[in-house]
Amino acid sequence: MMNRYTISALVSNKSGVLTRVAALFARRGYNIESLSVCKTESDELSRMTIVLNGDEYILGQMMKQMDKLIDVKKIMRVEEDAVSRELLLIKIKTDAATRSQVLEISQIFRAKVVDASPEATILELTGKPTKLDGFVTMLMPYGVMELARTGVTSISRGKTTIKDETDYKERI
Repeated sequence: MMNRYTISALVSNKSGVLTRVAALFARRGYNIESLSVCKTESDELSRMTIVLNGDEYILGQMMKQMDKLIDVKKIMRVEEDAVSRELLLIKIKTDAATRSQVLEISQIFRAKVVDASPEATILELTGKPTKLDGFVTMLMPYGVMELARTGVTSISRGKTTIKDETDYKERI
């Protein structure tokens, strides 16, 4: 059965690390559904959040393979109760007749209008990927001209951090 899994990793903040991780997935024929990378509170580390579809075996294999990379410092599976968010920017075809309907949908989802012209409206929405999917579905009949999503980023709840995570090698 195919499930959606989220992996979070602390990696060296240097050039080529993203390429090596992406190549690892490509060599094994696994698709990365979402990828988000950013610098952390430490200048030496970046945080990588990867969403992939597969089963427990694929998840385990990819985590083991990632952990073999010297630039991957910590790696963990993100638990279901973690706080996960994604940002969406979507440009909708609007005119005088449809603009109010689009704005009504955006209020329901708590989206913000970030740009408007006589022919189009750009909306911004942050939330769980399923919320963003629902928003896009509701706007499809109006004509989606363009959309961009950041990819999922996640952080565990409570006082524990990824830095507290036991090295993956010690868990297997």
